[in-house]
Amino acid sequence: MKNNLYPLMLLLTCVLFVACKKDKIEHKGDFQRSYNAWLDFKNATGNTYRYKSTSGSWTGYGSEMTVTVKDGKIVHRSYVAKHYDRSNPPQIVIDVTWEEDEATLNTHTNLSKSMTLDEIYEKARYEWLIKRDDASVYFEANNNGMISNCGYVPKGCMDDCFTGISISFIERL
Repeated sequence: MKNNLYPLMLLLTCVLFVACKKDKIEHKGDFQRSYNAWLDFKNATGNTYRYKSTSGSWTGYGSEMTVTVKDGKIVHRSYVAKHYDRSNPPQIVIDVTWEEDEATLNTHTNLSKSMTLDEIYEKARYEWLIKRDDASVYFEANNNGMISNCGYVPKGCMDDCFTGISISFIERL
């Protein structure tokens, strides 16, 4: 019996170690529910949709990128950069606008390459939602349960420090 006790103790220790292992991802439950909503949407739409990502700065500068995906492949993207002019009356001023089709995708190299929602969810899982001691991690799913805000902000940073993505809408085509 004593000889069987050591392997049993070793097995129990291994099981407890694995069961107590900390997750490396923040907001894991919310992320998984959102990912499941995405998979349902993807299936219902034949992986054909459009989404808009947005960014903004405390200085009044902002941008919008709309990406169109057909059968899981990016076929179009458009971009608008703008700023808030505090003149009288205050107004939004368009600084830059452009569009790309399949033949010219990702030719505007001053921005990151466009991503499908599959790629966004992967980046969220393996980069943006990783637990960090030196940053606050955020996740929201306000697009019918799908991802709307995901990323992190280093602790102590005051201005424009968000690394991630903000998606204002996801729609079927």
